[in-house]
Amino acid sequence: MLAIFKREIQSFFSTPVGYLVIGLFLLLNGLFLWVFQGDYNIFDYGFADLSKFFLLAPWVFLFLIPAITMKSFSEEKKLGTLELLFIKPIGLWQLVLGKFLGTFVLAVLALIPTLLYVYTVSQLGTTEGNLDLGLVIGSYMGTLFLISCYTAIGLFASTLSENQIAAFIIALVICFLLYYGFTALSTLFSEGEASVFTANLGMQSHFESIARGVMDTRDLVYFTAITAFFLFLTVVQLKHAKR
Repeated sequence: MLAIFKREIQSFFSTPVGYLVIGLFLLLNGLFLWVFQGDYNIFDYGFADLSKFFLLAPWVFLFLIPAITMKSFSEEKKLGTLELLFIKPIGLWQLVLGKFLGTFVLAVLALIPTLLYVYTVSQLGTTEGNLDLGLVIGSYMGTLFLISCYTAIGLFASTLSENQIAAFIIALVICFLLYYGFTALSTLFSEGEASVFTANLGMQSHFESIARGVMDTRDLVYFTAITAFFLFLTVVQLKHAKR
């Protein structure tokens, strides 16, 4: 697994892909948070907190992570190197987890420079340093759990087609439906319980719960289950491809 992990990291940074992903993530967030006027602009918002960043980040990662993972197995299939991985002394779970961790670490590397936002926003307040760090830590934790789900979904999508664009679109659609689809569906119910139940089936509800600084076990189990489920589906797809 470690060899696959190292191979993934090296493949990202031996080409412009890794630098492009990190740079694009920071550029998009920077423009929407500090430059473009609108709902996400911190200056227009008028409050010195990072809530706007954590509303924006899931949508940026919604596009970036499928773009990273789309080649994970699609390219291996197209080049015929997937069969070479099968004959190596490594289990399918180790292969999948190695690729999963490689993509996850790349996304975390893109997230680390945003810690500068924490310092910047804390200095912008009427009282310097008056920032709810518990809320910030909870929001970063929620983002990490969300990244793990997106990554697992992206890997699964990449096993479905040799075409990287098709894999990207499949991952994007699944991530969108699981993140926002159930929230949108919940608005169709007039009853409170039905609406809340439907919204809780989606990732947005659980992400926002953790982002409020509330570390509920149900939210942690939800994200862990989604990640494990799609990693399991990835292994199942690879078993079919191995036959």
